[in-house]
Amino acid sequence: MLDEEHAAPRGFTRPQTDANVYMWGRVGEQNTVIASLTSGVYGTTSTATTASSLLASLPSIRVGPFVGIGGGIARPDDDQGIRLGDVFVNQPFGTTGGVCQYDFIKAKSGDKRERKGFLGRPLTVLNALRRIQAYHKRKDSMGFDNDRLFKAPCDHIPGPDCRGCDMADEIQRDTRDTIDPDIHYGTIVSANTLAKDAAARDRIVADLDEDCICFEMEAAGLMNHFPCLVVRGICDYTDFYKNDRWQRYASATAAAYTKELLAYVPAAEVKETKRALEVLQLG
Repeated sequence: MLDEEHAAPRGFTRPQTDANVYMWGRVGEQNTVIASLTSGVYGTTSTATTASSLLASLPSIRVGPFVGIGGGIARPDDDQGIRLGDVFVNQPFGTTGGVCQYDFIKAKSGDKRERKGFLGRPLTVLNALRRIQAYHKRKDSMGFDNDRLFKAPCDHIPGPDCRGCDMADEIQRDTRDTIDPDIHYGTIVSANTLAKDAAARDRIVADLDEDCICFEMEAAGLMNHFPCLVVRGICDYTDFYKNDRWQRYASATAAAYTKELLAYVPAAEVKETKRALEVLQLG
């Protein structure tokens, strides 16, 4: 991810409450710090803690993509659509920041619901989105044979793959001409619980009535803590057919996209950008 690694800046001290793990270095022209969530800890609460600690220790931080893995929302009628290993990026539109926190959806009349939370929009990184072009360094793909999409609802037989599952429920899709991951832009759904039920996934998407492309568990925790762009590598289809096979590859494709994105953020533009803390105070 980093072009160059180096030690923490001279004079850097952190509050005792900051438990983040930091990696320091440079990407292109940008001095960069990578803050990692505590291993094995997930959800919006831990993300909010990580972001708050980051800004307390490093108040000069200005921009920051939020990189990780997520579950895709595949549409069977779109033959060349989403595949495992693809990269999803939240695309702000209208008054939203491209991330909707499903936990904040408030019941209204009937079964329809109202969205109550959105992520702030980092203008410097959004400018880079308009400049970025698509060639990325990648790890080897897991291959089309290990990328299977099943009808909803149907039950997954536990195991490292889907050999014991009913193949009659598999959706047959045309293969792509290349194994290179695609980049998708749209609304990312964030919740504090793991989504692994295709029927529930489809109900949530219908409730939101948005062009939703991805489910994940952390981004909504940044809504009031850090304006950022969310980048997710897709490791499953938000259904029962989850395993760890695609997670490392999906992490790598998300990181590769982010590194390319940062190359389109001029250092001079970053210097002119308000610090994240100032943006939050103004908001």
